[in-house]
Formats: sequence, structure tokens, C-alpha cells
Amino acid sequence: MGQIADIGTRIELVSMDPHFHDITIGLYRQEHEGAPVYRVHTYSGRAGADQRIAFVTNGMVVLGGMVQTPDGLLRFPCGEAHELACRRVFIESCKLASGGELKVRPLTIVDRKSGLNITLARAGSGEYRVNAEGEGRDAARRISVIAGGLVKLGEMQSRSPDTVAFSCGHDHDAVVGLLLVRAPNVRAAVREQETSGARGVLSAPSQQR
Repeated sequence: MGQIADIGTRIELVSMDPHFHDITIGLYRQEHEGAPVYRVHTYSGRAGADQRIAFVTNGMVVLGGMVQTPDGLLRFPCGEAHELACRRVFIESCKLASGGELKVRPLTIVDRKSGLNITLARAGSGEYRVNAEGEGRDAARRISVIAGGLVKLGEMQSRSPDTVAFSCGHDHDAVVGLLLVRAPNVRAAVREQETSGARGVLSAPSQQR
């Protein structure tokens, strides 16, 4: 992780943004009054880069249910870090072109491998139960796989083969809906997250024009 003065510790990196001149965008973690906050930042001096950063930041608010402070920092309403989930929200926000539609993902998907309809049911206090419906196959196994994917992608706790929870004890529907899309193929999602910053490094402002 890179340490940048006055910005914080870099925890995630999109080395080439395909939606805006291949600029590099980083996600940084800071501590504000003892609580974790995040900043989306680029060193690019291109005209319009600020608007691109604003879109990605707003994307994290919508897709991740995060809250934006008056000075443009991001945090989760519960006050906890949820760093791994935040990194995934950042990556997914950077995948969207500026001006694209931003909407909260539903707590349901169709599992392509089994054909089952997968739904997450809130159980309260940050707990979610994975349910499967339909004529697909291997329901118990797929439920276990998807629950395990949520644990890995969101640093959630496993309460049972079909139940996961956030340690903060708060619901995070937007985050869970976003993670649910990737949970059935968690290996690919983890691999993407591990290599997202490996294709490049943050360049100095003079190199990003």
C-alpha cells in the first residue's frame, strides 16, 4: 500500500480508467476523528478529471450506500471500515461510464450455474439469509457457495451455511446487493481485485495529461 501525504493510505487502484483517457484513479483511507473515511483521487491534470472523480464518488454513495461528508470524503453510516467491501464498491463504480445510470442493486439474482433464483432475506442486526427458489439443481450447495462468496468479498461473518452477517450489527443492503452479483463466482472477483492495481502505478501529475 502506498502512503501519500494529506491523502491517506492507498488501498485500491484502477490503473487505467477506460471511461476517461486511461487516467489512474486511487482509493485512499484516512482516519477522521478516530473513524475510517475514504477518498477517491487522481493526480491527472486533464480537463474533466474532477468530474470523473465526482461521478465515481457518487457511484460509491449509490452502489455502496455510503455517506459523503461536506469535504468529499466517504464513510459507511455504521462508522465501521468495511474496507474490503469498500474496495469492491470502488471497483464497480469505476466500471461505469460517467453519466451512466446509478441504482442500488436488488437483493436477488439468477444463479447462472444452477438456474436458481437466489434471494437474500434480512434477518436483522446486519444478518442476511441466502434462499434459493426454482427448478435448478444443487440448491444447498449453491447457497453455501454464495454465502461463502459474500463472506470473502465483504469480510462478513458466517453464522451458518446459509446465513452471513456484518460484524457491525447494521444492515448494508446496497453493499450486499452489489456483492451478491459477484458472489457466485467469487474466485474471479477476488482475482480481479488482486490484480486491479497490478497493471500500473500512480503517476506524477506531470505524467498524466
